[in-house]
Amino acid sequence: MLNIRNFTFNLFQEVCTLLWDDTLEGAIVDPGCLGEAECSRLTDYVRDNGIRIKMILLTHGHFDHIYGVPAMVAEYGVPVYMNPADKVLLENNHLLSGVFGMPDAPRDFATKDIKEGDRLSFGKTEFEVIETPGHTPGCVCFYDRADKLLISGDTLFAGSIGRTDSAWGDYDKEIVSIMDKIMGLDGDVAVIPGHGPKTDIAYERTHNPFLQPFNEPDDDLDWDGEGISIDGDFQ
Repeated sequence: MLNIRNFTFNLFQEVCTLLWDDTLEGAIVDPGCLGEAECSRLTDYVRDNGIRIKMILLTHGHFDHIYGVPAMVAEYGVPVYMNPADKVLLENNHLLSGVFGMPDAPRDFATKDIKEGDRLSFGKTEFEVIETPGHTPGCVCFYDRADKLLISGDTLFAGSIGRTDSAWGDYDKEIVSIMDKIMGLDGDVAVIPGHGPKTDIAYERTHNPFLQPFNEPDDDLDWDGEGISIDGDFQ
């Protein structure tokens, strides 16, 4: 069984997701924790539950999703996986964070490249990399086919999509990514976005106003979350 604990971090209320299965091996997705107090919330939970972190996964390189990466690498000594197309963001995050009055984000940590179709595993759990450029050039989603779970980052939100009006964003690419790569998944796939509440594919097909011009109605709206346990700072 896959266990999930969500944390919301920094002023942008970024959703960091901690994943682990019954082997107690796990992964951290988008550690946006800013400062010692926020990072301790995450590391204390990992320690108290005996979870062995094996990797850090980044859906994209925006500053609010990576603040805590150096602290997590120092704590666990594990690789950080990111699509290389977002390295331009690591080099230029200070330009965007400054606009919002946020601290500069780290840029000196090492990453391992991931691409479409790559598979990343811990314990008995495997996630597939789905490239979804648009919000950023190197945006990806992480898909656990067995547990019917999609970590969508800032590509797809509950009732919305990631903004594309900042540097390196591309609205047309984002819509193509969502329609070609995400909306074809089973309706009962749970979605954990990078901000806001969880959702599922079937609901977004029929209720997301940004996708309505492209979608046909779908009656598959009865997902009950069977097979995974989700806990955290949002419902």
